[in-house]
Amino acid sequence: QVQLVESGGGLVQPGGSLRLSCVASGFTSQDYAIGWFRQAPGRAREGVSCISNGEGSVNYIIAEKGRFTISSDTSQNTVYLQMNSLKPDDTAVYYCAAAPRCGSEWNTFYYGMKFWGRGTPVTVSS
Repeated sequence: QVQLVESGGGLVQPGGSLRLSCVASGFTSQDYAIGWFRQAPGRAREGVSCISNGEGSVNYIIAEKGRFTISSDTSQNTVYLQMNSLKPDDTAVYYCAAAPRCGSEWNTFYYGMKFWGRGTPVTVSS
């Protein structure tokens, strides 16, 4: 059974950090691009970052470059999203998904998504 399970979300103060994990099962994560996107209440889905063997890492949100870092541990079939210097605007449910490729634009990944998880909520508030 193909499954992506996110974890690591929670409540954090502005300026704090969180590391999200995405564990893949039922398929080999190396065979797909694995990406993170987020959705806040009342806002559209927003691509965050993506990683694949052929493309390396791609940041879809330019403003997040330097604050968010995506990485993978192929031995654990897990992709991580390290988020630093968090802001209230980062509050959202964060999802991971698998697609054939990252692409340079979020839409390339989004319209190619094959599997996705149920998300992990992140709240940045004092």
